[in-house]
Amino acid sequence: MSSERKHGDWQEAAAAALEILNSAGWDFAEVYIEENRATRLKLEDGRLDQVAAGGEFGAGLRLVRGPLTAYASTTDVTPAGLRAQARLLAQAAGAGKAVTLRPAAVASHAVERTPSGVPLEERLAVASAAERAARGASARIRQVTVWLTGFEQRVGIGRSDGDWREDERVQVALRVNAVAADGRELQTGFESAGGSLGWEFFQTHDPAEVGRLAGQRAERLLAARPAPSGSMTVVLAAEAGGTMIHEAIGHALEADLVQKGLSPFGNLVGEQVASELVSVADDATLPGWRGSFGCDDEGTPAQRTLLVERGRLRGFLHDLASARRAGAEPTGNGRRQSFAYVPIPRMTNTMILPGSSEPADILRSVPRGLYVVRMGGGQVNTVNGDFVFEITEGYVLRGGEVAEPVRGATLIGNALEVLRGIDLVGTDHGQGIGTCGKDGQGVPVADAQPTLRIPEITVGAKGK
Repeated sequence: MSSERKHGDWQEAAAAALEILNSAGWDFAEVYIEENRATRLKLEDGRLDQVAAGGEFGAGLRLVRGPLTAYASTTDVTPAGLRAQARLLAQAAGAGKAVTLRPAAVASHAVERTPSGVPLEERLAVASAAERAARGASARIRQVTVWLTGFEQRVGIGRSDGDWREDERVQVALRVNAVAADGRELQTGFESAGGSLGWEFFQTHDPAEVGRLAGQRAERLLAARPAPSGSMTVVLAAEAGGTMIHEAIGHALEADLVQKGLSPFGNLVGEQVASELVSVADDATLPGWRGSFGCDDEGTPAQRTLLVERGRLRGFLHDLASARRAGAEPTGNGRRQSFAYVPIPRMTNTMILPGSSEPADILRSVPRGLYVVRMGGGQVNTVNGDFVFEITEGYVLRGGEVAEPVRGATLIGNALEVLRGIDLVGTDHGQGIGTCGKDGQGVPVADAQPTLRIPEITVGAKGK
């Protein structure tokens, strides 16, 4: 980053603030310092509609005592500024306890080119390639919008237990929205790609392919017929990217919701909650995946957490506070949108692990049903696991073969019932990216799954 601030200065400022915070006599104190930069380019129908760049530099200070949390943030990250904010936050007078912060290694992922260092002409060339490919997918494409974003973040985290950790994170993302029209109606196709990489991401991921997929999806939907409805067998393609595991199951495994009684899994650790074919993991260590990092936003090193093993619930996703309450170890899932927010348990890269069935065999096993290739938005009740999801790309399965496309379909079910019902798990693995919202905060995530067969689930259809 251009400011080239030294993390040694950050460490010194954090230690001074922690000395004051410790005088409050609470259980735990923390100083989180962050500098970030974001770039954004929007291309609308071949015209450069928006170019923006900006950043933030600030710190969050936190005290934790039992179930209570006191938090403050500031953009004055000088030693004097942090000390002043610490005095305001500290709840008890005292001489304070000096803290010697011990630097700890973090396995940050290497980046070759940061997005902010890429010339506008080169960024525009990537967006234009995606736009042309989307428009070239069909003569009926009427509108194409491309968003190309980059994000760079440096964090330093000092804790009252003496740990000091630093992490550097870089993200790129390309999103394409294409609209097709046939004179009677409009249909939209969307595709995205990105991850925890620098500009080198586009050396191995062709932006034209992202645009082409968006355009083809919009074109296919023009020919789609209304979806069938009723109880039927559904095959979720690996391309569906794990939306269901993230929304219907993943949030219910975040420990803060469990501890508030807002999860159906709360009392089921050690119990069989899914088919023996199903294992679920959350893994922030995967190089290049959008939800990866070196350490979480509390300084806990990234790790792989096995949540469900062969159908049996192993545990939950913890930050430091929820782990203290549960008498458990933190799992490296304490995340925050920025220094202005308190960290909470969040998913990173959440996935159903591959199984042993060939995807083609799974499709051939279904005489009649629905093949879901892309999932859209929906609603989930994390208390009981009930959900409704939109299907943005689906096909009739007839005689074990993928037939005509359908539109207007929804999946209606219960997370526990679906998990327990899955009877075939593919050897493949697809991935989707997104920004997950919770408690007003958004963080980058990825979801993944193999091809899955759900032998019976309710399919709804709009207008029926």
